[in-house]
Amino acid sequence: MTTPDSRFPTPDIDGGEAADDVIIRIRGLVNRFGEQVVHDGLDLDVRRGEILGVVGGSGTGKSVMMRSILGLRKPDAGEIEVLGIDARNPDPRLRREIERNTGVLFQDGALFSSLTVGENVQVPLKEYHSDLPDSLRYELSLLKVKLAGLPADAINKLPSQLSGGMRKRAGLARALALDPPLLFLDEPTAGLDPIGAAAFDRLIRTLQQALGLTVFLITHDLDTLYAICDRIAVLADKKVIACAPIAEVEKLDHPWVQEYFHGPRARAAQVARDQNLADAPPP
Repeated sequence: MTTPDSRFPTPDIDGGEAADDVIIRIRGLVNRFGEQVVHDGLDLDVRRGEILGVVGGSGTGKSVMMRSILGLRKPDAGEIEVLGIDARNPDPRLRREIERNTGVLFQDGALFSSLTVGENVQVPLKEYHSDLPDSLRYELSLLKVKLAGLPADAINKLPSQLSGGMRKRAGLARALALDPPLLFLDEPTAGLDPIGAAAFDRLIRTLQQALGLTVFLITHDLDTLYAICDRIAVLADKKVIACAPIAEVEKLDHPWVQEYFHGPRARAAQVARDQNLADAPPP
């Protein structure tokens, strides 16, 4: 493992944060695809109760890291703890405990096309609470559908009958089915128009605050980063080169960071953010 560049704020590995405050801990993560090394000694801490935005250029392995955390991919090396559990432990009981306490919204929603929205939401309920009566599972799925901002009648619709934004919300409802403390979102606003994306951002922040969620959010959307993320983790050079509030990350002397946060699209996002702040009523 190379020595971290002193220019970049990196995760506090030696106990600067209380163990109870870290819900995901990654040390020395290595992921390879044949001869291609995607991650080489990657470290990251995700704090309890935060929305962490994960950014990086194409090929930096944002989704690969998420899949490694979730146990969907076996890393080549490294340590991963989720909720204090060794995520690489093959014990199925421990894997099940992690799965029960994590909700995932994949980029395309990953809904079962032959099931209604309500039936999709009930899939994890049937898996982990098979003793619940059907009527209660239905009521719980309806609650999650409403919680995700969908109208009640969406519960009986198939994914093909929904707009892209509604499918995202249906996927979110399913991710929340088991009331998990940890939520993973992979490009949640991709494909949404600016108004729909902003509404989804507000929904995520509202749910995070109301339910005490920790959110691991992969995104390319600068508006999302500025609107709702507490910290930003930047993947580059096969590692997390920085994990800090956005105001600190913007100052990093790294070519990709400078282009991403100070290029034309970034300036437009900052202007919009400043305008929103100016238009907001006084507290």
